[in-house]
Amino acid sequence: MLSYALTFLIVAIIAGILGFGVVAGTAAWIAKALFVLFLILFLLSFITGRKPAA
Repeated sequence: MLSYALTFLIVAIIAGILGFGVVAGTAAWIAKALFVLFLILFLLSFITGRKPAA
């Protein structure tokens, strides 16, 4: 998921440089949403941790 966020971030940067404002804005919004989702899932898995087998 983090790789998708980085991919959309790169697409947003390239589109912004080339002047495609709508595409850049959309790609940046998707990248931000995926990164926030990644952080939430990472923190959830970090808090719950790995349970030892019984």
